[in-house]
Amino acid sequence: MDSLTQIVLGAAVGEAVLGRKIGNKAMLYGAIAGTIPDLDVLSSFFTDKVTALEIHRGFTHSILFSIIFAPFFSFIVNKYEKYKSFKNWSWFFFWTFITHPILDAQTTWGTQLFWPFDIRLAFKNVFVVDPLYTLPFLVFLILAMCKKRASKKRRFYNNLGLIISSSYLIITLILKGISYQKFTKELSLQNIIYSDIKTKPTPFNTILWTANINTKNAFLIGNSSFFDKNPIHFTSYPKNHHLLGNLMHHKKVKRMISISKGWYTINKKDGVLYFNDLRFGTLSIKPNATNFVFKYKITVDENGTPFFIEEPKKKSDAKKLVSELWQRIKGN
Repeated sequence: MDSLTQIVLGAAVGEAVLGRKIGNKAMLYGAIAGTIPDLDVLSSFFTDKVTALEIHRGFTHSILFSIIFAPFFSFIVNKYEKYKSFKNWSWFFFWTFITHPILDAQTTWGTQLFWPFDIRLAFKNVFVVDPLYTLPFLVFLILAMCKKRASKKRRFYNNLGLIISSSYLIITLILKGISYQKFTKELSLQNIIYSDIKTKPTPFNTILWTANINTKNAFLIGNSSFFDKNPIHFTSYPKNHHLLGNLMHHKKVKRMISISKGWYTINKKDGVLYFNDLRFGTLSIKPNATNFVFKYKITVDENGTPFFIEEPKKKSDAKKLVSELWQRIKGN
């Protein structure tokens, strides 16, 4: 999830664990701890793109990280803070750390919660930025912050924020199930033969859902709003995996394919190959859009080693997407 959401979650969890004992400091330390797992993004400054993608939401988003580093940070804070309790501080940091990857597991990228095992949990029931999750949560956190440490209303507001936000995640799982049934029913009606289907919400909402469908020679992408009245339109994206040629057998390309879980297409423009990660769709929900969210230019050095360079995104595309979403959410 986005940084603001993780800060709010960390602050609320911190308050729930130590708020009665240290007051607003619990929220402050919780907010800081809630962002620590995302420091893995710094790896992009020291490694190549493929390695950075493998590291992202890996060790720092695991149960093992929470277990190892909770007592480490507890030792540091316990040494300088007036409130002394190594056990309680360890418990505090464990929960503020572990709730971060649990929330991230609800998104498309997912998390390696069980690192070092190569299992990436990605339930794909919320977008990485979801105002319906974050804003009510933030309001209740601010209300709790304004109450005194021993106030019952402080605990009530904080707990209510945790309950409502968690309940919302459960609701999104139900909505995901309903949208899945709509997509599979429509695929059956259109006599489309497929081997796999993945569904996820479109940006900033859980009303309009998108599906990636794996067929023999192409991937299909379709969108479905709960307000739709017409059949779902599916856009076909040829896989074109053959364009990789001998690069297909290179270790780095295999790693990139593994990262994408096989949901990728290849296209060639002006003699240059591009790797498109289909899991995150396009920066437009209109049919036949080709501006993929994650598109990588493939360059090969003199030794035959491929390098993946992420194509920059345009701000204009993001603004246009918001407008398209608003129109499409209302139905087809």
